[in-house]
Amino acid sequence: MRVTGWNDGAARLLGYSAAEANGQRCGQVLQAFYPTGEPLCSMLCEGRSCIGLGEKWNISACKIRHKDGQMITAGISTLVIPSKVREEEPNEAVAVVFLREAGWVDPELVGMQPLRIFTLGHFGLAIAGKGLEVDNWKRQQAVLVLKCLVSQLGRPVHRERLIDWLWPGVDATRGWQRLKVNISFLREKLRHAGAANETIETVGQSYILRSDAVWVDSGAFVELVAAGWRSLKDGHESDARARFEEAQSLYRGEYLEDKPYEDWCAEERERLREVYLDMLAGMAKCYAEEGQFMEAAQVCRAALNNDPGRESFLRALLENLVNLGQTDWAESQFHEWRRNLDEEYGVQPTQETMRVFAQLIGDQTIESC
Repeated sequence: MRVTGWNDGAARLLGYSAAEANGQRCGQVLQAFYPTGEPLCSMLCEGRSCIGLGEKWNISACKIRHKDGQMITAGISTLVIPSKVREEEPNEAVAVVFLREAGWVDPELVGMQPLRIFTLGHFGLAIAGKGLEVDNWKRQQAVLVLKCLVSQLGRPVHRERLIDWLWPGVDATRGWQRLKVNISFLREKLRHAGAANETIETVGQSYILRSDAVWVDSGAFVELVAAGWRSLKDGHESDARARFEEAQSLYRGEYLEDKPYEDWCAEERERLREVYLDMLAGMAKCYAEEGQFMEAAQVCRAALNNDPGRESFLRALLENLVNLGQTDWAESQFHEWRRNLDEEYGVQPTQETMRVFAQLIGDQTIESC
């Protein structure tokens, strides 16, 4: 969605003039976050989902980034233009977004949105425009139960498996009592917040976190990256870049980063890390094809910081620096990277990387590396 109208009130509140805001993607101007810190505005945000369904939406308080970088507190609500009007004027606005004083709530709205689960970076929950302060829950093991279930989203998890993950070595009776208490606490918390009934469903001796009752940022992240690559393959670089940038805004850190050594989430963490690197490859390609070589180089560096062994990013970094006219810088980057690769991993660059380096920088520098 793009901004098609911008009034004086919005300009005063966020600092962008109408000329600066109009034509921009909504998430580029309304850089909003739940009060608990999770990202609110993205390609797959609550507001956009409701607009797509023709429904109103409201968040009573959130943090929005002002043009000068400061965070302000405000409320957001939407009103969808009737479809009949849009059919008559297909190029006109599809919805009106209102920025209000924090705390205002539309009395007609109910908790129609699914529970939103943020797994990338700091774990968080939100529903119907309100962040749930899970860090302050009395029973933190209930949060851990939810993390286990979200790692197996839509699939039944036997209670014995949960007990083994949560309390390894405990006897079955005591483990079952603990699990029942925490499941009950978790369901009550979610129900009180407005989540759908049976968000966590019992099937025999197993529990399922229903995929139709929740929105998970990791799933949205994967969808955006896939959409970006589809657009890129179709030759739509601008749309692809927008999808990749939206995905980047969701990737606030590794999957369930506070559980780095747990086997039950290790496979999903590694899968999402690969998707993240795939996203960076797409972003670098988009920037390079648009002639934004500095931005492309920055993306390549971010990827190499994450995984120094990804030589494709090193080759792309060299190409982008050479395109910027920074041949000396490219040579320096290569020498530093090669030295670190040898010291940290005891390996040397592949022949392909050496060939690219020779083509871009020159054969005479290779022997001195």
